[in-house]
Amino acid sequence: MSLKKIYSFVAVAVLFPSVLSGCLEMETSEVGKLPEPEPMTEETTELIETTTEPIPEDKRVHVVSAGDNLIHYSVYKNAEAYAQDGENYDFKPIYANVKPLIESADVAVLNQETIISESNQIRGADGGQLIFNSPPEVADAVIDAGFDVFTMANNHLLDMGASGLEESINFWNEKAEQNNLTVLGAYLSEEDSENIRVREVNGVKIAFLAYAEHINGFSIPSDSPLRVIMNYEEDVIERQIKKADEMADAVIVSAHWGVEDTHEVSQDRKDLANKMVNWGADVILGCHTHTAETMEWIPRDDGTRGFVYYSMGNFICAQTDNFNLVGEMPDFDIVVDGVTGETRLENVGAIPTIVHYDDGSFSNIRIYPYSLYTPELAESHGLPYAYPSGSFPEFSWDIINSIIENNIPEEFRKLDK
Repeated sequence: MSLKKIYSFVAVAVLFPSVLSGCLEMETSEVGKLPEPEPMTEETTELIETTTEPIPEDKRVHVVSAGDNLIHYSVYKNAEAYAQDGENYDFKPIYANVKPLIESADVAVLNQETIISESNQIRGADGGQLIFNSPPEVADAVIDAGFDVFTMANNHLLDMGASGLEESINFWNEKAEQNNLTVLGAYLSEEDSENIRVREVNGVKIAFLAYAEHINGFSIPSDSPLRVIMNYEEDVIERQIKKADEMADAVIVSAHWGVEDTHEVSQDRKDLANKMVNWGADVILGCHTHTAETMEWIPRDDGTRGFVYYSMGNFICAQTDNFNLVGEMPDFDIVVDGVTGETRLENVGAIPTIVHYDDGSFSNIRIYPYSLYTPELAESHGLPYAYPSGSFPEFSWDIINSIIENNIPEEFRKLDK
């Protein structure tokens, strides 16, 4: 007897006992005694359960990002001091306090502000020239910390010329192959720049794009195949974002833009951010200003919305103004609805970070998340004694909190992570 018939039989017996009685008398007289219903076994129960379609679960990806990985002279000199026998540099202690946050993410994105060209002299803006070239050990440290997406579109790409940029791209491409990384923002050719990077995580496809506002007045030689897409190439940006939106569940854009050393968000960035979101960008990760700036939802014409972090500020640096030492780490979830397949953002916010050094010589430089920093550490910060002094050398717990309160809206502050 089928399950369907069993249920029908029971229902009739309950609802129409008299009718059933008559039927039974008739059937018994004509056919004989009806067989007993089959008992409900564990196998039958499992069969009933499997016939019910489960509701598809949402797919979720936890994302963490960080701003300018700015390797000043004092940063790599600290790494030199941290190095053990047989090592030239060890940058890992610099990132140790934030490593658990990075490792906890399904995807971690970093703006690599300086190039790595091993054939050129290591530079870190020493001597007053804003020229950077970092030791290769930087890459080992940030990969060890847990970053797996690196954006390179920034104003320091040509600090070692076109040959230095090409060498740096090849360096990071090799690291990508060895460590399953996603690297973008500077490309060996026009063709490569059109190869949109898509990373699949937890069944969610995420496309990454990166653009730069300028390259410090330098330009790629006309006979070079190297390619960096600039913010003013809006036709290219629009086409790429729309293509990425078709290829992936979510689109993350790294935007290197803005005026350095200010918390003010310029109107041109607001305008471009609105265009990017309406073209299909879900998250915009702003960098370059070396200051933490505000963030907001941007509505689309179709009723959905994207999110922009106008500037994440510095991740690591050795600067001497208090506003350069407080950054933010974007922290959010990308969710693909199991029923509708639509993408949304949840738990969107930012973790404040503080660059700390112990004295005026930038000793023991390291990054702290806000949750691990203390008023006592703020009081002992080396900023007031650093030479040459910045324009805002004062540092205190109140100053840190003032920067956070003025630039990270309360609804997005993640102070306990």
